[in-house]
Amino acid sequence: MRYLITFAYDGSGYKGYQKQPKKKTVQGELEKALKKINDNQKVDVHASGRTDAGVHANNQKAHFDLDMNITVEKLYKALNSLVPDDIYIKRVEEVSDTFHARFNVKAKEYIYKINMGEYDPIERNYVYQYNKKLDVVEMERALKYLEGEHDFKSFSKADDEREDYTRRIVQTNLVRSIKNVNKIKIVFLGTGFLRYQVRNMVGTLIEIGEGKRKSEDIIDILQMKDRRKAGKTANPEGLYLNDVFYN
Repeated sequence: MRYLITFAYDGSGYKGYQKQPKKKTVQGELEKALKKINDNQKVDVHASGRTDAGVHANNQKAHFDLDMNITVEKLYKALNSLVPDDIYIKRVEEVSDTFHARFNVKAKEYIYKINMGEYDPIERNYVYQYNKKLDVVEMERALKYLEGEHDFKSFSKADDEREDYTRRIVQTNLVRSIKNVNKIKIVFLGTGFLRYQVRNMVGTLIEIGEGKRKSEDIIDILQMKDRRKAGKTANPEGLYLNDVFYN
């Protein structure tokens, strides 16, 4: 039987989602828990995509196969009793054997949180502590230039060599907190993202907010298809994989 899980995690204590030898990863912890459930037999977990070290997830998705007699409710409880406290399984559901958590993705939503106010040590692992004012109106203008289908090579990982850098950003938004005007959240909804793309876009948006660039510079950066023309990579702690969408 194939199962799809929806789960959240605090990425601050992990070397990213993807399993790596001798390193603590989210995938590694999930597979460790499933191995115990599956009578010490290895279980491969396939996620919608990976997140880097320090990046969080609110609704990550992954599938795996289990050849045993267990109800969805028991599997849900067993998983949550075995994974560390910084991972939480929100939902377990049965899916068809042809479903794939990565290849069936139709869209993903990422959010990036920034604090422009006083440094907050409590939130240092969960909100990027920029701690200075930014021109959020100019940043909002710049966001709109990122919407649509573009070649995002300028915003990809520098050594990420591939044939196609084209991705489609369906919608963007910059949300200002009503409770605290110094807190902002940048939202990206897209059909797919390159590695470091969101953090590189945010790094460029911050430079626009600082007045080092203009919002319309995004047009030139996209056309140049050169990572060196975009801003620096934003810190990982402000980034969340917020949701994953299927048909």
